[in-house]
Amino acid sequence: MGATLIAISPELTQHSRTLILQKKLKFEILHDPGNEVAQSYGLRWAFPDDLKQLYKQFGIDLVESNGEGSWTLPLPARFIVNPAGAVQYARVDPDYTRRPEPHETLEVLKRIAR
Repeated sequence: MGATLIAISPELTQHSRTLILQKKLKFEILHDPGNEVAQSYGLRWAFPDDLKQLYKQFGIDLVESNGEGSWTLPLPARFIVNPAGAVQYARVDPDYTRRPEPHETLEVLKRIAR
């Protein structure tokens, strides 16, 4: 449909590269150091101290994976932008387990292509 898919992540490039190879992804994952892009869209949230400790207990170290110590993550979001730069679809959900189904994205892309 002529669309370009990208992902933006705070993870260091070497971690994203591993994911791309493991999952055989066919799109780029751009690095957002310190979640600055996420912050510019109001999508960055900071871990409270108790959640940081819980993550550390499970061996999850955001400082190591993201290469900086902000202990922030982006809210999961999906945007579809038309060739003129206008946002045609936006979805943000703080619950990372609730993601838009692929068919939703395809429907928007079909509508834009008309």
